[in-house]
Amino acid sequence: RGPLRRAPRRFGTVAGVSADLPQDRRVAPSILAADFSRLGDQVQTVLDAGARVIHVDVMDGHFVPPISIGAAVTASIQERVRAANGFLDVHLMIENPERHVAEFAEAGADSIAVHVEATPHIHFALQAVREAGCHAGLALNPGTPLSAVDSLHGSFDFLLCMTVNPGWGGQKWIPGSEDRVAALRSVLPSDVPIEVDGGVDADTAGPAAAAGAGLFVAGSSVFGSDDPASAYAELVAAAQAV
Repeated sequence: RGPLRRAPRRFGTVAGVSADLPQDRRVAPSILAADFSRLGDQVQTVLDAGARVIHVDVMDGHFVPPISIGAAVTASIQERVRAANGFLDVHLMIENPERHVAEFAEAGADSIAVHVEATPHIHFALQAVREAGCHAGLALNPGTPLSAVDSLHGSFDFLLCMTVNPGWGGQKWIPGSEDRVAALRSVLPSDVPIEVDGGVDADTAGPAAAAGAGLFVAGSSVFGSDDPASAYAELVAAAQAV
């Protein structure tokens, strides 16, 4: 069977309408840190608090040591996200991600980020994401030179800048990550959002926003809280205060 093709959904409008990624600042709670015994309820809590981007971290035990979740879990929350007119943001921390793009698109992903370090065929992987009808994200590890982006301009729709080493939740923001964000912002078109992932909390969201980030992935700082809705609201305020 050939690749699934569907038009990317517009953030904030009805399903099936092709348009751009969100350009305003948004906090994207990551379900990696959620209580999976009540995942649906936890996702609903942050949706009710105003979240419209839900982040799904996928790990394979090879590209990164841990194993997390797959397409079935992504599919299990898509109806709740759709009902809130939200956006499913999938981050593939897996080797040769191009092999699995179609199944995550079928599971409801609106955007899929793939790592430049995870495949020798990064152009093909990004093209596969777009052909599947999803917005294509290019993900960079903290130790990857920013020059890795140079030959890929135009091949991706957003840039995911890792601000911790990928693979584990609850890590601390790597000092100086905001400088990498600022450097990326200076060379990317203004309509290509920068997403930051790792150690994002009320203290780091502001500097990241000031450097040019627009999407803020937050796992432990939201779902690790006794009150995820309030934690989400605090992060939004920090990200939008700059």
